[in-house]
Amino acid sequence: MVSLKLSSFTHLLSSPSTTALSRRSPVNLPRRHFLHPLTTTSSAKTTAAETKDRVDNSKNRVPDRVITPRSQDFNAWYLDIIAHAELADYGPVRGTMVIRPYGYAIWESIQEYLNVKFKETGHSNMYFPQFIPYSFIEKEASHVEGFSPELALVTIGGGKELEEKLVVRPTSETIVNHMFTQWIHSYRDLPLLINQWANVTRWEMRTKPFVRTLEFLWQEGHTAHATPEEAENEAKQMIDIYTRFSFEEAAIPVIPGRKSKVETFAGACKTYTIEAMMGDKKALQAGTSHNLGQNFSRAFETQFTDENGQREYIWQTSWAVSTRFVGGIIMTHGDDAGLMLPPKIAPIQVVIVPIWKKDDEKMAVLNAALSVKEALKSSGVKVKLDDSDQRTPGWKFNFWEMKGVPLRIEIGPRDVSSGNVVISRRDIPGKQGKVFGISMEPSILEAYVKDKLEEIQSSLLERAIAFRDSNIVDVSTYDDLKAAISQGKWARGPWSASDEDELKVKEETGATIRCFPFEQPQGIKRCLMTGDPAEEVAIFAKSY
Repeated sequence: MVSLKLSSFTHLLSSPSTTALSRRSPVNLPRRHFLHPLTTTSSAKTTAAETKDRVDNSKNRVPDRVITPRSQDFNAWYLDIIAHAELADYGPVRGTMVIRPYGYAIWESIQEYLNVKFKETGHSNMYFPQFIPYSFIEKEASHVEGFSPELALVTIGGGKELEEKLVVRPTSETIVNHMFTQWIHSYRDLPLLINQWANVTRWEMRTKPFVRTLEFLWQEGHTAHATPEEAENEAKQMIDIYTRFSFEEAAIPVIPGRKSKVETFAGACKTYTIEAMMGDKKALQAGTSHNLGQNFSRAFETQFTDENGQREYIWQTSWAVSTRFVGGIIMTHGDDAGLMLPPKIAPIQVVIVPIWKKDDEKMAVLNAALSVKEALKSSGVKVKLDDSDQRTPGWKFNFWEMKGVPLRIEIGPRDVSSGNVVISRRDIPGKQGKVFGISMEPSILEAYVKDKLEEIQSSLLERAIAFRDSNIVDVSTYDDLKAAISQGKWARGPWSASDEDELKVKEETGATIRCFPFEQPQGIKRCLMTGDPAEEVAIFAKSY
């Protein structure tokens, strides 16, 4: 646990780690002097003439933002994309990040979809304080045991030692139950369905931007019910919403299922999960939904009077997805050129790049580009016109490819004369993804662009499904499992062994049970570890 003194934060600004996650200048330098993360810079001095020459030629150069090839070093590739696509930067406290506007816009796309689905299913948004009395955490034994190593504690406020230390919110089940106890009295008060968009703090030792940071953004839903059946249905309904978002919006073919007892959330009876295969074949737990049973309601005495006048404990759920999903999108779809965003969550779906060489061509090209922009915008397409004259068209092509914009429209003098445009797809590199002679006539262009955006959305999902399925191996013995994991693949096989056996697999292979998938094969099965009858298959993989 980490103790924070609110009277002074200067002691937290220690020198960052020298690991790959924190390659930067000392923290006591002004921010403008920080080296760009993950970018090597020559220390050789330059002359004034050389500096002037670089400035004069900067508008004609492709940016010096080399992305490490994915196949060479996946982690370096991932960090390069975050830096160069301007998704996030490092905060001054080790393990924190600053989410930049483009990265936050992706998170907003996630929020927009989920907010609609939450409200359609009867949930209301609200907000709980981020400071939680430590005594609340202690009330649920397994909860405090599970979260204790990650807690950040406040012990001093206003220059005085606090009578009771406070926990900086790692999750909100405890404070939610405290309030539920005050709000729920009768069966008429149920079900109570709420959600909050908030930040949480977990003092992680090994961090990775978006995937695992000290502070991150998420939504967390909390519900209270009169019966266990209602709570179970709610938990499954929410994991289904996450699954549909993953497939339909993020184009990530997650595998939904139930966590093993060992991997179940601290304080839950059951945890449901969506597991996504990243480009390096590691698993990412992209979202979870927990059936909490009566564990928290008993700890907090959260009761209601049922229709028969009897006092009963409520049944509860909690469920969440976080900014980790942004990392999942990067690692699922990105390539050596940078981000590749599914159109439905892309902040910019179409970028227009006007091209001219002579001053007398500029006005006609810009007017045509503006007309195309307005036509697409009015039809609901998220479009940007890059009309700056500080960079060359080639620079812009590379830049917007790196940002993952699904479609690029090019308009030059010849296109203006012919009334046509050139359109390039981000998911198909080179000449194969470029189509000439698409009419500027609004109805034709709008229909073509929307059709191509749908094609790209489907193509990214199909590509991800093919990659996932080709890297899942069905196994029937422990030796088969070890062989599959050693090859970097996921192993799927019958499992009914003990918790101790599950921990043995983790110790010997580094893999964990990601889930027992909802979709199960029929027929008689034998546990791959013990040979005993097994009702279900489990998926094992190394994970983030």
